[in-house]
Amino acid sequence: MSRKPIMAANWKMNKTHIEAIHFVEEFRNRVEQKGLNRSDVVICPPFTSLRSVQTVVDSEDLDVAVGGQNMYHEDAGAYTGEVSGPMLTKLGVKYVILGHSERRDYFQESDETVNIKVKAAFRNGLTPICCVGETLREREEGFTNSKVEWQVVHSLANLTDEQIARTVVAYEPIWAIGTGKTATAQDAQDTICVIRTVIRDHHPDVADQVRIQYGGSVNPGNVDELMAQPDIDGALVGGASLDPVQFARIVMFE
Repeated sequence: MSRKPIMAANWKMNKTHIEAIHFVEEFRNRVEQKGLNRSDVVICPPFTSLRSVQTVVDSEDLDVAVGGQNMYHEDAGAYTGEVSGPMLTKLGVKYVILGHSERRDYFQESDETVNIKVKAAFRNGLTPICCVGETLREREEGFTNSKVEWQVVHSLANLTDEQIARTVVAYEPIWAIGTGKTATAQDAQDTICVIRTVIRDHHPDVADQVRIQYGGSVNPGNVDELMAQPDIDGALVGGASLDPVQFARIVMFE
């Protein structure tokens, strides 16, 4: 099964809407069309920059999708400070990151919370990028596999085969996010293989269609080796995605 890679930029809480416009313009000048043709490229800016990024992408006819960094599970209501699925879709957003380790840690989001949001994303025509990953202590104590298995099963519970096939899973070892450390390409491959096996146990007919990214200090120096692994279908890029030159190089992996 040939799976099209997906390379996603997660800017987190960085860049004003003006800086976001400048990024997209510079990225357009740096990236080659063959890179955009080979992968689905997604830029996930802060909510305040979604419209600005989408406007530049549309005006330049750039083959890039726009993603949200989070969403609330209700479509509307008295939820001050939250952003809903319909709000994102009306802006032309196609993807949404859910269950990122920072959301799980700082905002106490559980697998059950993530599952509700994943279902809300599908209800609104959005493709979820569902994040899973272990802490350094869990890794050192040998719990990597059991941790990601649990997260996959519960974060993606009660989804149809069609929904599972559309879901993007991002394996992000928490100890490698923003630290400069990265799992070796083989370590990432091994854990992503575990994730695919878990999906196959519950959805055998579509497991080979699911795209599984690696995230955790991905940069131009390690992207080629990571993308050479048979089960790694892309990257969820943090710090390096803030630089249009670096992100263009990542998209044009060899």
